[in-house]
Amino acid sequence: MSDLDVLSYYLGIDVRQRKEALTLDQSVYASKLLERSGMAECKPCVTSMEERLKLTKVSTVARVDATLYQSIIGGLRYLVHTRPDITFVVGYVSRFMEDPLEDHWAMVKRLLRYVKETVDQGNVFPKTSGSGLQLTVFSDADMTGDIDRRQSTSGVLVFLRSAPILWLSLK
Repeated sequence: MSDLDVLSYYLGIDVRQRKEALTLDQSVYASKLLERSGMAECKPCVTSMEERLKLTKVSTVARVDATLYQSIIGGLRYLVHTRPDITFVVGYVSRFMEDPLEDHWAMVKRLLRYVKETVDQGNVFPKTSGSGLQLTVFSDADMTGDIDRRQSTSGVLVFLRSAPILWLSLK
């Protein structure tokens, strides 16, 4: 076995190891995904999805190329590894991979415009000098948000950050 030096790139993920933090991002991969989808020169967008948007599998709008749709969704699913901000929207548009319609594709294009706006974002893991870690978890669910199957969508957000150790006395 040989030492290949410090990890800097792995499976499309750029790894930057500095004294103060470890950074993971997929900006090159995201740019290639935008090119592959024909959205490299699109106008950027600051939100990934319209508020309160509900899509259905039953519609009268035209169908789109399912192979292209599935390919782009697959690319977005891989991008989620370093972009947790798009996880919900990618999961939502993944529901329509079997038979994508124009309004589904419009939502994917909106998401790609958001990716264009935030292409340089990634995960930053600050290095700590040891005093302990604090775990914070948030969860939420929409009640029967899927109008086709009448099922709920839930999500979880987990933060693990350095925090002082608290000693409690239970006397």
